[in-house]
Amino acid sequence: QVQPVESGGGLVQSGGSLRLSCTAPGFTSAGCGMAWYRQAAGKQREWVSTLATVGTTFYSDSVKGRFTISQDRTKDTVYLQMNSLTLEDTAMYFCRPVAARCWSGSWGPGTQVTVSS
Repeated sequence: QVQPVESGGGLVQSGGSLRLSCTAPGFTSAGCGMAWYRQAAGKQREWVSTLATVGTTFYSDSVKGRFTISQDRTKDTVYLQMNSLTLEDTAMYFCRPVAARCWSGSWGPGTQVTVSS
């Protein structure tokens, strides 16, 4: 099992960009894949993007064309490049392994993204 740690959040103006990082030692060699989720205040956690083990990427309709998920295998890190941010992107962002065998079931602390007008 791997325990990801998210970072890179912050305050950004509408239309701006941020890059989030998710570091999980061992997840690359273990073939875990990684997914990003987010949870806005008062709302349920929602799926944002997935990087499958084979490298295939998937995006929710709300971020498609604006967000890009990628990885640095040498650093066991997955990135979420977020462009053209809107107020609706304001949320706590979390990452977790895709493969159930890789995940303890506990979410990390997440990283807060706040988009201002």
